[in-house]
Amino acid sequence: MNYLDKILGGVEVEWKELGEVVHFINAKPHEKLVDPNGDVALMTSRFISTEGKLARYVKSENVLSPALKNDVAMVMSDLPNGKALAKTFFVEENNRFAANQRVCLLRVKDPKEYFPKFLHFVVNRNQQLLAYDNGLDQTHLKKDWILKIRVPVPCPNNQNKSLEIQKRIVAILDKFKEHTKELAIELTRELKGRKAQHNFYREKLFSFNENEIQYLPMGNPSVGEFQRGKRFVKDDMIQDGVPCIHYGEMYTYYGTWANKSKSFLSKELVERKNLRIAVNGDVVIVAAGETIEDIGLGTAWLGEEGVVIHDACFSFRSPSLNPKFVAYFTRTKQFHDQIKKHISSGKISAINARGLEKVLIPVPSPEEQDRIVTILDKFDILTSSISEGLPKEIELRKKQYEYYRDLLLTFPKHNIEL
Repeated sequence: MNYLDKILGGVEVEWKELGEVVHFINAKPHEKLVDPNGDVALMTSRFISTEGKLARYVKSENVLSPALKNDVAMVMSDLPNGKALAKTFFVEENNRFAANQRVCLLRVKDPKEYFPKFLHFVVNRNQQLLAYDNGLDQTHLKKDWILKIRVPVPCPNNQNKSLEIQKRIVAILDKFKEHTKELAIELTRELKGRKAQHNFYREKLFSFNENEIQYLPMGNPSVGEFQRGKRFVKDDMIQDGVPCIHYGEMYTYYGTWANKSKSFLSKELVERKNLRIAVNGDVVIVAAGETIEDIGLGTAWLGEEGVVIHDACFSFRSPSLNPKFVAYFTRTKQFHDQIKKHISSGKISAINARGLEKVLIPVPSPEEQDRIVTILDKFDILTSSISEGLPKEIELRKKQYEYYRDLLLTFPKHNIEL
């Protein structure tokens, strides 16, 4: 006996057409009424698919399709195999929400017979509606299709018992969903804490006593030299060939070090354009970005094969510094405080070689550099494992929630064709 059977306690389940249970309100367009100073959230497909996280607003006096407390808003249109079709949003307050076109409102006719939030769970991404998505064309759910789906009514001959069962199922699902949400918040907080701890120790490890450790300009010949990359565009990049790093990937893909590239160029292009290559032990430093904060991040290249670098990047080669030590240094506050003075701002902010060459970098013994790198590597691994595990854990909990939700909403059909 599953949990739903225990809740039902052997009572009958009747299946009704949705049209017997709800009033249907087709929402009107509000696009021309959107106002950043509005006080009513507009329930669009985007709003509903993000569970209210992304909202636009209209002023209350301009609302054309007001939603009432206990209404269920449903997305009626989506792309093939989209994740928003038939997704619902439960309205818990009056005067807070309006429905936009391609969204309908389902308003329970008799809340004493059918608990509105139970309806929300029953019709949300209901398979009877998703069956209209052929995977090829945009799906537009018709009113008749929606109102023809069957919804369960437990214990139809005892209204109080029926509501009690519906409310009990809702309470379980609400509690499980809240637990899933709290877990995601806790995991995110843990990740932020680890990153803050990592940043703290990185700053501390690079805080040397100037009387004990020499600080030298990065452009000093004994410290290193910079070489700027040459231009290539995203359209030049291919699936296989000569490894390359585009400057945009420095923000989205690369971390402190790398030994493999995400992208590649043809050998013919590299030779024809005489593109510049960073070799094992070089540090690739990004030199352009949309904001000042974006600039200066370095990645130690540890690949066996060289990597072509973009003209918005520099390679830094040092005879005396551990490349990972340099890459970690480019993530410190003291490094960024220095390069800010040399960044030219505009639509795209940038720094040139002369600016980077003036940055003072601590030059401790090779043994001390290795010690610092070892410590920061451990923090990096820990933070990365949490970063990678967080979305997986959240997705797992979400699937777990969906599994139990489906179990609680899989009522006996007794040969009813849905």
